[in-house]
Amino acid sequence: MPSPRRAARIAVMQTLFAYETHGGVPQDILQYVINEYPAGPDVITFASATLEGVLKYREEILPLIKEFAVEWPLEKIAPVDRGILEIGTYEIMFSAEVPPIVAINEAIEVAKDYADVNAPKFINGVLSKILEKYCVHRDHKTGNPIVK
Repeated sequence: MPSPRRAARIAVMQTLFAYETHGGVPQDILQYVINEYPAGPDVITFASATLEGVLKYREEILPLIKEFAVEWPLEKIAPVDRGILEIGTYEIMFSAEVPPIVAINEAIEVAKDYADVNAPKFINGVLSKILEKYCVHRDHKTGNPIVK
């Protein structure tokens, strides 16, 4: 049984996958995904905040992924992998709640369960490069990453 936050990340990844492949309203898709697998309030709250963050910052997130997935144009990255990368990039760059190293580790763990066998290494490489290039450390008062 995954931790509540990992369960939330999985729900958001599934939501992003469904949204990309079938369209619809992301928040409605997330509600459907969460209803399929009974989840406590911690999962619902974290999943909703994460989805909102990914959608809010998507225009900044996708170019970052593109910058470090040099061999793979965004449209060629598997939708599951791209969703995991979007969540990880959001958490590294914009979430004050999640330490960047935790974001990377969680992305790798979700990839191990839901993506291709080579995806964890690919995701680790992309997210680690984003962290290395753009984040020096976190502000001690706000918890936000200090971007170079």
